[in-house]
Amino acid sequence: MEYMTTASTGGPRWLTDEEQGVWQAYLHATTLMEDHLDRQLQRDAGMPHTYYGLLVQLSQAPRRQKRMTELAKDAKITRSRLSHAVARLEKNGWVRREDCPSDKRGQNAVLTDEGHDMLARSAPGHVEAVRQAIFARLSPQQVKSLGEIMQVIAGGLQPEDTDADLPWLR
Repeated sequence: MEYMTTASTGGPRWLTDEEQGVWQAYLHATTLMEDHLDRQLQRDAGMPHTYYGLLVQLSQAPRRQKRMTELAKDAKITRSRLSHAVARLEKNGWVRREDCPSDKRGQNAVLTDEGHDMLARSAPGHVEAVRQAIFARLSPQQVKSLGEIMQVIAGGLQPEDTDADLPWLR
């Protein structure tokens, strides 16, 4: 089916056959990738990929702590979903919450020593899963191109406007 381009008549600009193929390949690959990483982390560390990402964010933050609102923004998840995830991580002893000294209404998530140890144990298997799924399949030029493409896409989707309707700001 030929995808119509009717922008000049005010209607939708449908994807071309080539664009539709690329879009479907992207959706297929990203769904498979997320499932692949989730399964690996559940098997090896007993946590979903999202939780692993939160531990990584905290491990890279000064004093292994980050304000909850910033953690939600950096992880690109809603504050409600973050609160649920941090509660599960607290239950495992990997994260704790502390009141924010500069804002009595805010809280910081802090990576505990146990969480840091869990991250150190899980990281090698996770890195290998990423390497096998992406980098072992691509040439150096493809890796470079993929990085450039992803930066362009992310840059276009990350509004500078602080009033933007983004899930992690809700």
